[in-house]
Amino acid sequence: MCGIIGYMGSQAAAPVIMHGLKMLEYRGYDSAGICTMDDGTAEIRRSAGKLAHLERLIKDNPISGTIGIGHTRWATHGKATVANAHPHKSGSVVVVHNGIIENYLALKEELSDRGHTFVSETDSEVISHLIDEKYKTAGSFEEAVRTALKDLQGAYALCVLSQKDDKTLIAAKLGSPMVIGIKGNEYFIASDMPAIISNTREMVIMEDGEMAVFRDGGVKFSTIDGEEITKNSRFIDWSPLKAEKNGYPNFMLKEIHDQPQAVRNVIAGRLREDEGDVFFEALNLSDTELNSFERVCMVACGTSWHAALAGKYLIEEHCRIPVDVEIASEFRYRDPLVSGKTLVIPISQSGETADTLAALREAKSKYAHIVSICNVIDSSIPRESDGVIYTHAGLEIGVASTKAFTTQLVALYLLTIRLGRAKGSIDLKKGQEMIAALSELPDLIKKTLELDPQIEEIACEYLTSWDAIFLGRGICYPIALEGALKLKEISYIHADGYPAGEMKHGPIALVDREMPVFILAPNDRHLVKVRSNMEEIISRGGKAIAFCSEGDLETGRRAECSLLIPWAGEALSSVLFTVALQLLAYNFAILKGKDVDQPRNLAKSVTVE
Repeated sequence: MCGIIGYMGSQAAAPVIMHGLKMLEYRGYDSAGICTMDDGTAEIRRSAGKLAHLERLIKDNPISGTIGIGHTRWATHGKATVANAHPHKSGSVVVVHNGIIENYLALKEELSDRGHTFVSETDSEVISHLIDEKYKTAGSFEEAVRTALKDLQGAYALCVLSQKDDKTLIAAKLGSPMVIGIKGNEYFIASDMPAIISNTREMVIMEDGEMAVFRDGGVKFSTIDGEEITKNSRFIDWSPLKAEKNGYPNFMLKEIHDQPQAVRNVIAGRLREDEGDVFFEALNLSDTELNSFERVCMVACGTSWHAALAGKYLIEEHCRIPVDVEIASEFRYRDPLVSGKTLVIPISQSGETADTLAALREAKSKYAHIVSICNVIDSSIPRESDGVIYTHAGLEIGVASTKAFTTQLVALYLLTIRLGRAKGSIDLKKGQEMIAALSELPDLIKKTLELDPQIEEIACEYLTSWDAIFLGRGICYPIALEGALKLKEISYIHADGYPAGEMKHGPIALVDREMPVFILAPNDRHLVKVRSNMEEIISRGGKAIAFCSEGDLETGRRAECSLLIPWAGEALSSVLFTVALQLLAYNFAILKGKDVDQPRNLAKSVTVE
């Protein structure tokens, strides 16, 4: 989950790398470091804490050179200290690394026996020592890196420099993301495109087991075993401005307000209103093939898992096919019952989520058909899938997912229509009605965003609370889970989501005058039951805060306070309730003075196990 960047070209490397690190800080902000090579001398600066500390350090003690590497860290092995910050150096070798080296303890013991002294608690430091050791007998820097990589077990994306070969930069990838930007004789290496998109949009996507050697204004691609390969670049149609805040105080609020346009993007060109159907450019499945699946299995982590749970409600109701929703980290470590008759749907914003990628590979090994839902084009999960539904949410920089989640919900709604039409469970009229409702959604999201002042008042009222419960029924149960997660992620308030009917089976014991209970009560088939659950809270002296549909004054009268949210139909109102809960969590966090873009202990893309 760390961020890496490398540069070789004619510019001063330090400013290029520092800009890239700023764009990668969402991947990790426990510590940061940079190394430039200048006339055979490795100039290294490292600091604990956020990137601003490193900036001040370099301002006070500048570095020079036109080749360099940088790193922003999210701690996995070892605390957030300067000693544990990257780059790591051993002898002449300097390394930055994203991933986890699973056999680092055995390698560390072996290298210690050979006289190497380790100064950090990290698994990454062992890479620099291992390459340094191999360099003693290898004929070249490149050969030393190759032989060292063969000894590593786990996942890595790394950049390596050596003082003995100070005009060469080497990058390699296995299990962690890496892209290379090309601009003439300049090369930019990064763990994610936002770090280098402002420099070039001509990108090469690195695959597992590949290595790139940059030297003399050129690049040579090969496998780690040394077989030369040809890599083609592609133009990435992203504007660098999309990674800026556009006048908002932080990325999270910007991305919450991006959602009307994000939803327009995910449905653009896909609706076939006259046919009551949906077109996907890369689904790669005919009606006959879609109709042949006996079950659907979705695999995801975190927020994407909540989207999958909502998708289960949609697909089972409208397509009449059983849907299992699996947490990817559990799915990958058992013997899941999938086959060629199973449609497996991995869901991931980044397309690099390690557990979800491993679950995909497990399903493929059992001959399941894979259609992924993803935001990042050409990331690992779409590339290894049989088909893909891109959400087109655009760059999401804030760690707490907002527009990525709502576009996942909409993508699942679109897939429901397509699958239902193929199976005949959704007829022409129903398909047209579902599409018509979807067409109105962006404007209804905009109306929901206008409720922000009222939501801020609710947050002010319950700001001193340290615990909260979120309740929902039907498709709003996953939304309750997501609302609780958002509150936990950015305000550090303990919160849990439950199916409303489960309160009396245990959680109601927590209810008292100190804890707010946020009740999702849309005007759907479950409303009477949800009102009954709310009465259970009120009768025990609990603080019931009702999120209701417009026009439902009765539910709000019984609650301690309420919020009226636009109505978009039973399925799509879940998106509007999501937006309201995002604003609720946001206001809680801002009023508490928290950093909403970079909440503690979290990183944007979980690319390690």
